[in-house]
Amino acid sequence: MVMVRLGTLPSQRDSMKSESENIIQEGSRVSLHFALSLVSGEEVDSNFSGPAASFRLGDGNMLPGFEECLIGLCPGSELEVTIAAEHAFGEVNDRNKQTFPLEKFQHVLEDDSMPTEVGSVVSFKDAGGFDIPGVVAALNDKTIVIDFNHPLAGKDIVFKAAIRAVMPPSVDVIEVKL
Repeated sequence: MVMVRLGTLPSQRDSMKSESENIIQEGSRVSLHFALSLVSGEEVDSNFSGPAASFRLGDGNMLPGFEECLIGLCPGSELEVTIAAEHAFGEVNDRNKQTFPLEKFQHVLEDDSMPTEVGSVVSFKDAGGFDIPGVVAALNDKTIVIDFNHPLAGKDIVFKAAIRAVMPPSVDVIEVKL
């Protein structure tokens, strides 16, 4: 993993730690703006133009490879880091590509409003009723191959973040909706 941090130098972060308990650690509540890009520069996701995202570090809302980069930062810190594929969305797993008989997809293939072709996303239901998206990887007259890998699997990701607020793990947040 190649990491470049912007905004605070390690020596500055060390002095901030003694001045503030609001450094990111396991269990901290973090509010941040972020952007995900491919190394080519193509932006995949960003919330810099909207409200900050909030989560508790370790709650499963963010991948561990992204969380690791945030530990030790404090409000006002910014970072830009390139996260290797295996620490981001994982490597491509060929076992996640499944071949099905084409006749099981006739209803999808006959939908003229949304033609099914290589690259199309098809949604499946798992045993619990949750949607599982798959991408059509290959299509011929007898079979269809569906790729269930995450679309960003196998890709290094540039993660940019601007830390807006940090609450220590000992502080509970209660959300009130009116």
